[in-house]
Amino acid sequence: MIDTALQRELVAALGPDAVLDDPLQLRTYECDGLTGFREIPALVLLPRSTEEVAAAVTLCAAAGIPFVARGAGTGLSGGAVPVARGVVISLARMRRVLEFDPEDRRMVLQPGVTNAEISALAAPHGLYYAPDPSSQIVCTIGGNVAENSGGAHCVKYGFTVHHVQGLRVVLPDGSVVRLGGDSPEVAGPDLRGLFIGSEGTLGIATEITVRLLRTPEAVRTLVADFPTVPQAGGAVSDIMAAGIVPAAVEMLDALAIEASEAAVGAGYSLDTAAALVVELDGPAQELEEQFERVVGLCRARGATGLRIAADERERALIWKGRKAAFAAVGRISPDYFVQDGVVPRTRLAEALARIAAMSREQGLRVANVFHAGDGNLHPLVLFDDKAGEAERAEQLSKEIAEMCVELGGSLSGEHGIGLDKACSMPHMFGEADLAVMGRLRSAFDPAGLANPGKVLPTPRLCGERPGPYRPHPLEAAGVIERW
Repeated sequence: MIDTALQRELVAALGPDAVLDDPLQLRTYECDGLTGFREIPALVLLPRSTEEVAAAVTLCAAAGIPFVARGAGTGLSGGAVPVARGVVISLARMRRVLEFDPEDRRMVLQPGVTNAEISALAAPHGLYYAPDPSSQIVCTIGGNVAENSGGAHCVKYGFTVHHVQGLRVVLPDGSVVRLGGDSPEVAGPDLRGLFIGSEGTLGIATEITVRLLRTPEAVRTLVADFPTVPQAGGAVSDIMAAGIVPAAVEMLDALAIEASEAAVGAGYSLDTAAALVVELDGPAQELEEQFERVVGLCRARGATGLRIAADERERALIWKGRKAAFAAVGRISPDYFVQDGVVPRTRLAEALARIAAMSREQGLRVANVFHAGDGNLHPLVLFDDKAGEAERAEQLSKEIAEMCVELGGSLSGEHGIGLDKACSMPHMFGEADLAVMGRLRSAFDPAGLANPGKVLPTPRLCGERPGPYRPHPLEAAGVIERW
């Protein structure tokens, strides 16, 4: 419990406007993008610098108060859900660019800078930042580091871990350390790589050094329509098997296209079972030959339509349709879960067929829109909570994630484990593996104060059902009370 003395110390360290305790303000921070998990924190802190984050963490550590770092709150795994009677440390005010060296293609940022802002700042110098999650307009680089985010272009350019060179980190005891450096490689164990993707359980990144890439000389983009999902999946395998490495290969099924078109009208065909968005970039002369091969491979798999972007305006429209698909699903369903799992590319068709069968079994629709190039599935399970479908939807979402493991893949490609999939971790890892992860986490955070209850399964967590609170039958009958 946070006592008055601790709150006074936090106000003295951060300023009165940086310590929120009003119940209405606190409700803003009760969940992230996975709204089925909610908890109201005792306080929300809004530091502006590494020093203020360190001061806040030091005071929490001394008092034994758990804390959860929060970026833009766009996460989809419950990773930023507060801890009861704990503190949220919001990094929303830490939005400065600390250094920018165009010659060295390097930028040092506070964690609250959005993903898209990085590329916008770099563009006048012929540079850009490669990872591009669909939420890049609002998601922050600090959250990208926590989840090791990817995006549509990760098939060629990799994930956040491939583009972050160094970190300044506040550890769970309040001390400040440097992980990595200004150059791509440093001697010794890769603690930078260990920290990226740790979902706030090892500390808080307060300064992030990213590497920037040269803007490609040329870009070509197409949308290919297919009469069946397996044919579209087969085209993906054919493209990769031909030795072509596209900048992006994305797939949308009929439901996802319907939702996207209703939202933004990007010009996708409504009478097709699946659409592939394929983008190539690189030297202009090399690109043309590869692009023609991609067109031929799509036709050989039975593509019923090909739309080739004529200019940058049409290319942007195609990507607007793809990146709007997640949010647009709200137009065709009152509620939905966004799942995130990975399968080998060669098993895409099998995975999608199994998802369709599981969908029919549960009597629920599933829209598929995902990073086909690296097998990163994002099935959206559609349901109506008012019709009592939430529990079946949760079960289906969990079964899809665990199916990905059975097919030789992973529980998550970029959204993280958080609260949502912690109980599925034993499906992918053995007891010894999980024990090692736990010992490593304890080395950074022996008191267990940094984002507790996330990623690794615990008996309490896995004894509870996820999703909105459901009263016990005795509570509903008025025999007992919740307090």
